[in-house]
Amino acid sequence: MFLTGLLCTVCSDTYQPAPGRYVCDRCGEVGTLDARYDYAAIARALTPNGLAADPDRSMWRYRPLLPVRSDVAVSALGVGGTPLIEAERLAERWGVERLWIKDEGRQPTASLKDRASAVALARAAQEGAGTVTTASTGNAAAALAGLAAGTGQMAVIFVPHTAPEAKVAQLLAYGAFVMLVEGTYDDAFRLCQETVDRFGWYNRNTGINPFVGEGKKTVALEIVEQLGWEAPDAVFVSVGDGSIIGGVHKGLRDALKLGWIDRMPRIYGVQAAGSSYLVEAWLNGEDVRTKPPVNASTAADSISADLPRDRVKAMAAVVETGGGWVVVDDEAILEMIPIVSADSGIFPEPAAAAAFAGLAEVVAGSQERVPGLAASDRVVVISTGSGLKDIRGVMRGIDRIGAVPLPVRPGPDGLDPTEISARMEQWIERLRKRSENDRSDP
Repeated sequence: MFLTGLLCTVCSDTYQPAPGRYVCDRCGEVGTLDARYDYAAIARALTPNGLAADPDRSMWRYRPLLPVRSDVAVSALGVGGTPLIEAERLAERWGVERLWIKDEGRQPTASLKDRASAVALARAAQEGAGTVTTASTGNAAAALAGLAAGTGQMAVIFVPHTAPEAKVAQLLAYGAFVMLVEGTYDDAFRLCQETVDRFGWYNRNTGINPFVGEGKKTVALEIVEQLGWEAPDAVFVSVGDGSIIGGVHKGLRDALKLGWIDRMPRIYGVQAAGSSYLVEAWLNGEDVRTKPPVNASTAADSISADLPRDRVKAMAAVVETGGGWVVVDDEAILEMIPIVSADSGIFPEPAAAAAFAGLAEVVAGSQERVPGLAASDRVVVISTGSGLKDIRGVMRGIDRIGAVPLPVRPGPDGLDPTEISARMEQWIERLRKRSENDRSDP
């Protein structure tokens, strides 16, 4: 293991990794810690040529860049190795040279959060902790529950009572001990924190555990490897607690330090209008270390957060790369689900669709202070989770565009070729007009 220490992102105090070491003593919870490595040693142990020859396509191919010893058993559920899919019709729609979608809906529990939970469970095993706990709106919880079922560890989950039924069903099916909190995600988070202190469970919570972002950074390492170690011009990420965007930034920084890429892409963070803490802070020049929570409410439950727990790293990801913070309303998020699905074959949940809605807003030039995109830009959008996670939210998006099935009677009399052909022509014309409208007014 090449981990050398932990650095506070606020005051730069350093710590040695140890059981129970999550945040900075001086700064408290806002003092999230950043894992530091011996990059010279990693460069000798891990090379692009070596990676090309490695048959392991999971995230553990990057183990020298992860805080887990080589002798620690890891999840065998195939976390990572998701496809990077070129979406030519979406590139044409938004006027960029090339556009790829990193489809994290292909993970074992159908979201990017599997990467974080895989590392957290490995660290818990390394530290001898048998029970791992987290608070979540659904995806992080499902990731922890599913992977813990695979490793035989115990998962204790706190979720707000508003979490989608499909996500809660996953938790129960995986055998996790679930606590449904009569309150918000932030209420669930505080309650989970109290139990960590009381029972000594391993804390997987986003923005508290310094290693969950290390798991999430592997998505960025995969992106640049899949692009032949050529960095894209821009990366769009939906943001709630801020841990994913912080992880993406960390992965790109690691690749740059190791000489695997020669420049840093611009990172664009996208938040829902009802949960826009970081957008507000960026536009108003507010200090995220002291800015009070907002009252978050959005249809994209996975990016709803009153107080983003990884806000310091999230803000740095945008500011240090010359990107921008983008805000989108729920209507734009929900309407984007069928658009992306029909034009790419990738089915995003509302939180994932927010990143695409943010890209459309940037192309439209409607966002204050946000750098625009050039026609020559090569863009990656990270689709963080599958639409199957939140069918109710997806159906709201489908209803908004008026998509309905054609009822037919059983038997040969129910299939009138003339009517079927006329209805199909109407549907194709509708899709064409919608596409033209989107291109002229994203």
